[in-house]
Amino acid sequence: MNLAKFIQSLIKKKVKEVSSTGYYREPLVGFAQATSPLFNTFKEVISQDHCLPTDILPEAKTVIAFFIPFSPRVVLENLGTKFVARIWAESYIFTNRLIEETCKELCQVLGNRGMRAKWIEPTHNFDTIRLLSQWSHKHIAYAAGLGLFGRHHMLITRYGAAGRLGSLIIDREVDAYANPPILFHLYPICQECDYCIKACPVSALTKEGFDKQRCYQFLLKIDNYFHDLELSDVCGKCLTGPCGLL
Repeated sequence: MNLAKFIQSLIKKKVKEVSSTGYYREPLVGFAQATSPLFNTFKEVISQDHCLPTDILPEAKTVIAFFIPFSPRVVLENLGTKFVARIWAESYIFTNRLIEETCKELCQVLGNRGMRAKWIEPTHNFDTIRLLSQWSHKHIAYAAGLGLFGRHHMLITRYGAAGRLGSLIIDREVDAYANPPILFHLYPICQECDYCIKACPVSALTKEGFDKQRCYQFLLKIDNYFHDLELSDVCGKCLTGPCGLL
């Protein structure tokens, strides 16, 4: 088995191990060359502080991104409630933990095979003032060919937008690199759709742009509402429309 397929099989195995939760569908896995010009572009479109793969792992050769799509049950329950569904908050917390465990296991397994690997936490790796990340998993997944961006500024994959993303960096080449366009094209189904704009509970998303602070303040209120859970600053209402499940 080549390296790309080996990594894909490990990630799929980790998600399958928790299939009894009913939270997930089969994950998507993609790869980008660490030298892809897209990583320099991210410094322009996100922030000059956004890291290059070599900032995290000097010997970086490959960036791995994976998307764990939520099941119809999770998506439809969040769609069917006026407020954020509890299962959406619970699956968010559980998935962040699953991504961390997956990355740790991958680093260990690959390390046993003589490779170096580093991973970045799946969430809360951002500046809470500017709300900018030094390693945007959705942009990394774009570089790895997993999808295109939608009007809601989230990545839409061939399985939809509802799910969670993880990524890590290794010091080996693979033979399955993506080649996405440098220009950030809007996902085709977004051309005639503004569902996400209408679905935003606090009108943070408009045709003119996205008010990150308004969105974030609402997320903090949700975390306070689910005070018996771990950090659950998550909404997802914009992700549960036509692009939620594909």
